[in-house]
Amino acid sequence: MFYACQDEFWSKPWPIYFFGAAVVAAVPVLIWRCREEWRQLPNRWFFFSLTAAWVALFVFLGNATFNSADTPSLLKWMFSIYTAPSLDEGHGLLIPFVVLGLYWWRRKELVAEPAGLWWPALGLIGIGLLLHMAGFVSQQQRLSVIGFFIGLYGLTGLAWGRHWMKASFFPFFLVVFCIPVGEFVVPLTMPLRLVVARVVEIISHLGLAPDLIRNGTELFDAQHTFRYDVAPACSGIRSLVALLALATIYGFLNFKEQWKRGVMMLIALPLAVVGNVVRLCFTVAVAETCGQAAGKAVETYAGYITFLVAISCAYGVSRWLEKAGTGPAPGDGPALAGKPAAS
Repeated sequence: MFYACQDEFWSKPWPIYFFGAAVVAAVPVLIWRCREEWRQLPNRWFFFSLTAAWVALFVFLGNATFNSADTPSLLKWMFSIYTAPSLDEGHGLLIPFVVLGLYWWRRKELVAEPAGLWWPALGLIGIGLLLHMAGFVSQQQRLSVIGFFIGLYGLTGLAWGRHWMKASFFPFFLVVFCIPVGEFVVPLTMPLRLVVARVVEIISHLGLAPDLIRNGTELFDAQHTFRYDVAPACSGIRSLVALLALATIYGFLNFKEQWKRGVMMLIALPLAVVGNVVRLCFTVAVAETCGQAAGKAVETYAGYITFLVAISCAYGVSRWLEKAGTGPAPGDGPALAGKPAAS
């Protein structure tokens, strides 16, 4: 499936069918892996029938704008965005499989209480439908994407109840990373580019490359032997989404306290910047020593440095969070040391 989604197949009609087949095939695989829990769920065919109708709505009446995908299908429009070579939305291809995998991981908790019809979930389905109508009329596909996922979440609650919705909020929450951000991140991209360029300039003047000159987001030396531009892809946006997704998953899997989960999500932005600063500083050091060609090779092929630095820092923060708030409760500890055990 991922082979069929490479840039050389952009705009071909058949890759989406490979991807769709992979997603559809993942569902029975999940059911088979969770077959004991699956037998405990009522309303299975009720859920699948409504889901099929919901998906059909977005396939045949999902997209009213034909500027980026000549199709009425919202799902095809989403796939065209995920696979567009000029965009950084490829993570949307992975999220459905991550969500299904996490459903398997939480399968015991999902059926910990009896499941059944829960009619208040119709409200969520109605909200999803209204969002889709608004997106369809205003030609804003992202509203329709949000409506699609909200309605799908509501269908699970309608079929299997409030407890199911509460227990499945995570991982279903991760579908937020399937919403294409597109031009809405431009106001964030430029400030990040300037921050990265400025920090690299300061570090370089400390001895790494004293003659480094910065002009906006461009970095070059006085002799113009090397020249780099902190492009949008180097600003941290590309790594930010991936790091935010990883930090969110790690936070929800390892911590029960909401503030700890929030901290793990919030550190994604500064860590993306830190990772890119380290990578560009290393690039400047190589260029200063070996010339622009060597520096360009590092810049192009050493992107893993960004993630290595960021993930290492995130792990350090998570270890600190594991120790935070784990001290003895009031009244415990040394004050009770001399008391006999209760019989």
